[in-house]
Amino acid sequence: MRLTDDKIIEIFYLADEFCQEFDKTVSKRSIGNEPKKKPKMSQSEVITIMVLFHFGSFKNMKHFYLNCIQSNLSGCFPKTVSYNRFTELMQAAILPMSIFLKTCCLGKSTGISYVDSTSISVCKNKRIPRHKVFDGIAQRGKSTKGYFFGFKLHYVVNDKGEILAFVVTPGNTDDREPLRDKKFLEKVKGKLYADKGYISQSLTELLFVDGLHLITHIRNNMKNVLMEMKDKILLRKRSIIETINDELKNICSIEHSRHRSFGNFMTNLLSALIAYSFFPKKPAIKYQPVNSNQLTLF
Repeated sequence: MRLTDDKIIEIFYLADEFCQEFDKTVSKRSIGNEPKKKPKMSQSEVITIMVLFHFGSFKNMKHFYLNCIQSNLSGCFPKTVSYNRFTELMQAAILPMSIFLKTCCLGKSTGISYVDSTSISVCKNKRIPRHKVFDGIAQRGKSTKGYFFGFKLHYVVNDKGEILAFVVTPGNTDDREPLRDKKFLEKVKGKLYADKGYISQSLTELLFVDGLHLITHIRNNMKNVLMEMKDKILLRKRSIIETINDELKNICSIEHSRHRSFGNFMTNLLSALIAYSFFPKKPAIKYQPVNSNQLTLF
């Protein structure tokens, strides 16, 4: 995806506006004196550079910083620091970046939502016994592609392809477990479409009490249920979230095995989700509601 000056200015403007409000709030509630010497690069510049990295042109952060930011974009970022110092600033930007993602980059519920999870492997399977970076944090799990060692990203999107909510769990977490947390789905309303991995009578009743209708495919050994035609059509459009999975992994690069700390993993994931929110074109579905005479049973 090509980076334009307008896109760089848009990302920096929103990040800078947020960082100014964030610094004011933190300074009011902080204890002690502020540091006399401030970093050469601002947090908004650090966040902008990290987000730009995930637009698909580069796969190595060091190569992107040295050859693109310091060479080609020196006019946009005149006060760059060494790469070693930049990695330290990346770690310090985790908190403002996570709040920026939650408050400024998530979409709004439209009444039609899709939920799914995707695996984030942190190393190859043959290296699991020797892996030390995420020892005690990451867990072995199983996905449709086989076993992996790492984490799971659970998230909900609307029919426009915008991410509404997300949570990261160890790889052995059941896909249905995050849906039992009310905070995870507090901004999701209407109907929630999912695959067969989310089938659960108790979960459906729990969400229905909160005003959320969970709709899934049925297994072969289950009794057939009466479903509206529009729900059947929208359930077939669940491929929208699979397309988003593909973009997050192949364009935004949320999955790779070069992490050297958990903080580095989180900065990479958060900046990738922020970068996806700035994509000009997202996977979306077009539908036109049609009135039917079918009976609806609850």
